[in-house]
Amino acid sequence: MPLTLSIVTAQRTVLERGDVTKLVVPALEGQITLLPSHAALMTALGTGEMIATSPSGVEAIAIHGGFLQIVHDQVSVLADAAEHVAQIDLDRAEAARARAEARLTGRDPGVLQGGLDVLRAQSALQRSITRINIVRRRRGTGVPSGQR
Repeated sequence: MPLTLSIVTAQRTVLERGDVTKLVVPALEGQITLLPSHAALMTALGTGEMIATSPSGVEAIAIHGGFLQIVHDQVSVLADAAEHVAQIDLDRAEAARARAEARLTGRDPGVLQGGLDVLRAQSALQRSITRINIVRRRRGTGVPSGQR
């Protein structure tokens, strides 16, 4: 019996499918692989790539925080943000990374001294790097930015 997967954010349902044979998720403490008949589990999610395998292929989703629960082969993901790889705009992600790096290194003239929310900028940097790496890995557009 396959897994039934539902990924939702506060704004929308990102994915619903009932034929998932394997699910790899970015938990806070590292990747977790879920297979049919998995024990009940609830875990916090980090930022990273979620990979859902089904008979029709592999579907990659960028996940940015949230929670996952699996009970009786029903997987519910409540994500802070989630998007299909095909929906990620690489140019926009690169620009977001450059803005976050500029803010963190003090090179952004629009940020007042001491007025920067460092955790917010670090989170934006992590999200943009995750998007870039996933797109490059899945679309085959070069070396992930962490390996430059």
